[in-house]
Amino acid sequence: QVRLVESGGGLVQAGGSLRLSCAASGRSINTYSMGWFRQAPGKEREFVASINEEGFITYYEDSVEGRFTLSRDNGKSMAYLQMDNVKPEDTAVYYCAARREGYADRGLNYDWWGQGTQVTVSS
Repeated sequence: QVRLVESGGGLVQAGGSLRLSCAASGRSINTYSMGWFRQAPGKEREFVASINEEGFITYYEDSVEGRFTLSRDNGKSMAYLQMDNVKPEDTAVYYCAARREGYADRGLNYDWWGQGTQVTVSS
């Protein structure tokens, strides 16, 4: 019912910045929470950041706190992940997700997922 498409991934040098975008279509995301997740080779998918329906509350994984910023624009049906001071350990496929419940938390229980975008950080 909701299609999510990530973009903005690519190769970036350690210490640099990258901005990921998530475009939603099919339904309005105005009442949905949004999240960003990542999966590195040989590792399980992990929580990165989430934001509630109004954009007032955000959560971040400890290792990205202070470096990544999650925002949303409900009028444009978009969510963003600004990645600053990136590190080689940030290398992973990054996924955007949405869920019917509008609250934000650190869980992985989302209803719709994008196909992911690759982020590679060189040292």
